[in-house]
Amino acid sequence: MASKTVAKDIITLRGSAAIVSEFFGYAANSILYNRGVYPEESFAKVKKYGLPMLLTEDEDVKSFIANLTSQLSEWLEAGKLQRVVLVIMSKSSGEVLERWNFSIETDGEVVEKGESREKSDKEIMREIQAIMRQIVSSITYLPCLDEPCVFDVLAYTDKDVAVPFTWMESDPKLIANPQMVKLHSFDTKIHKVDTLVSYKNDEWDDQ
Repeated sequence: MASKTVAKDIITLRGSAAIVSEFFGYAANSILYNRGVYPEESFAKVKKYGLPMLLTEDEDVKSFIANLTSQLSEWLEAGKLQRVVLVIMSKSSGEVLERWNFSIETDGEVVEKGESREKSDKEIMREIQAIMRQIVSSITYLPCLDEPCVFDVLAYTDKDVAVPFTWMESDPKLIANPQMVKLHSFDTKIHKVDTLVSYKNDEWDDQ
């Protein structure tokens, strides 16, 4: 009688940290492209997560995102990262226009005991695909950014984390009375990432 072997994907803490930090890099690129923070011609098309994705060719931004994902991976592996926020601000006034909030829940048992978890790579990819598609479609409901903008990234960590000299303490860069849209989440079974975008709604200012 023929038998069927079903392969299961084992997710380790280091592997999960790599998946999540890589996701942040691609998500940041997608947000910067789709929200027009940098010119369209400064991005190159690649394929990732079974989707066409855009990556910046601006050397300063590339370096910033590479350093960011490297540091995030370290904090994720230590179980010390709580949230990452990509903030888009007016270049002239510094006013915060959008906050892309990625909240992270970590399986503490995995961090403490070095255990692994099981989840299909394909299932994780499908969950990430859904978020990436929502980032692309965000232009249909987010207000047009009709002025030059800049971005920054905030990382919320446990208080006992040593902060590298390249990072500095920051205010939370909040938006008064924001509109909020919750996006999909994804879960490696070790790290769960919930996504939310909040934005300044000028219509409220006119009322």
